[in-house]
Amino acid sequence: MTQVTLVGNVTNEPKLSFTAKGDAVASFTVAVNERVKKDDEWVDGEATFYRVTAWRKIGEQAAEHIVKGERVVVLGKLKQTSYVNKEGEQRNSLDVSADEVAKSVKFLKLSSPLKDNQTAREAVAEFSPPKHFEDAPF
Repeated sequence: MTQVTLVGNVTNEPKLSFTAKGDAVASFTVAVNERVKKDDEWVDGEATFYRVTAWRKIGEQAAEHIVKGERVVVLGKLKQTSYVNKEGEQRNSLDVSADEVAKSVKFLKLSSPLKDNQTAREAVAEFSPPKHFEDAPF
């Protein structure tokens, strides 16, 4: 199998189920959009959809913390499978058995604790730990 790294958006809420032996397994789909240049502008191209399966603790964590629409990073093993759909047509799917699942922070909107025009270096220089930290043994 081929090792892959996917960065894309979750298209459905992860579904958590358990095997007969009690192992957790979460399933969800990730859409990865190709970026293409159209005229002088970069736009989203065609999406490729990957069916992701996360096992045991990773599956439990994914089901609890990942939600539809979030941007995620998935590392895992890629496998192409074939199946026949309800209409009797032969289809292919791209399946990933996840080794790691994480939220992407690339496009998060974060509020900054910095004062106006203050740099991070200046904020750290102003920081003083709480009084009880002075007695810490390290």
